[in-house]
Amino acid sequence: MYRRCMKKWFEIALGIVTGIGGFLEVGSIATSAQAGSEFRYQLVWALALGVISLAFLMEMTGRLAAVSKRTYVDLLREHFGMRFFLVALVAVFVVSLMVLTAEIGGVGTALQMATGITFAWWAVPVAVLGWMVLWRGTFGIVEQGTATLGLLSVSFAVGAVKAHPDWGALGRAFIPSGPAENPARYWYLAVSILGASISPYLYLFYSAGAVEDGWTQDYLGVNRITAGLGNLFGGTLALAVIVTAALVFAPAHIQIDRFEQLGSLFVSPLGRAGFWLFVATLCITCFGATLEIALSIAYLIAQGFGWEWSENLRPARDSRFSTVYTVAILVAAIPATLGISALSLTNMSMVLSAASLPFTVIPLIALMNDGKVMGRHCNGWISNIALISISVLSIVLFFVSLPLQIKGGG
Repeated sequence: MYRRCMKKWFEIALGIVTGIGGFLEVGSIATSAQAGSEFRYQLVWALALGVISLAFLMEMTGRLAAVSKRTYVDLLREHFGMRFFLVALVAVFVVSLMVLTAEIGGVGTALQMATGITFAWWAVPVAVLGWMVLWRGTFGIVEQGTATLGLLSVSFAVGAVKAHPDWGALGRAFIPSGPAENPARYWYLAVSILGASISPYLYLFYSAGAVEDGWTQDYLGVNRITAGLGNLFGGTLALAVIVTAALVFAPAHIQIDRFEQLGSLFVSPLGRAGFWLFVATLCITCFGATLEIALSIAYLIAQGFGWEWSENLRPARDSRFSTVYTVAILVAAIPATLGISALSLTNMSMVLSAASLPFTVIPLIALMNDGKVMGRHCNGWISNIALISISVLSIVLFFVSLPLQIKGGG
């Protein structure tokens, strides 16, 4: 009984790894640093909205998996048909592959800052190492290993506190306010932050992870805590990046156009150790996100086409599943080896991620209110209001993302 109880609470690692993937990887670090350097605290509300939205989506897809013992992707195909699913699959696959490329570039950039060897030389070794972990490891290794190593990112919060922010101004920033100047750039960064925070691969990965870990209805309480704490953890650290950038870069009028500039973000509050803590955190969190996204792509395709799948199986038992993540991670390394700017690719992928949300958010309304699927665990009125609001937000993001990329992203 004791071991069973402890196992349940160790499942919080799934929330932490997803929280890190949502709020402290290359996309979130880049967009948060840009937001803080250009608009100080003004875009904190966008991050808070992303934290709340992802927490609700993770709780619902986790509950869906625990009750039905099936993944969201599996149910999406079954209930909405193959034609609709293929549209969602293409949208999520393309965006996820771009984000995967950005994460590999993030690891390469961290290694470049540490060694002086350009990130293009690191892309293939990083991809191969990621593949080896997935090929030889299990879901528990990916989940708990990333969560444990990712705790190093707590140094970001320490750095933000030591930078002495104006707590009153920070508190007021949770209420949305329009920009004093450059509105196109302001709203572009708001969309980028939301795209980085609510990427579809995050809750698809979470749903698959719940099935991998054998969740049942007994885990519904753990699911709520996991979704809440994981996102609170990741969101707080992304907030620390905004705060520190607002205090370090904004007064010096530094705009972020290269990842290498971020190496000095925590030097002012933490000294020389701040540089190495940032490099190590960027390397670890981006590598963890690389594993997470590669698995998410494999889950998406394997579950969508009804193949055998599980990271806990030997590759020979689910050869098509393992082939997908093998091809995905190697293909994603190609742009980085060609020297394509990791920051430019990151910004573009975050915007497209926001644009892809309707294909996976809106169908969730029907599934979470289907008594045949959810039984007595259908959405209550609070969850439905939240899900409908997120669906409306996803539609707005779908229409404004690309125009804002052109006007505000360059």
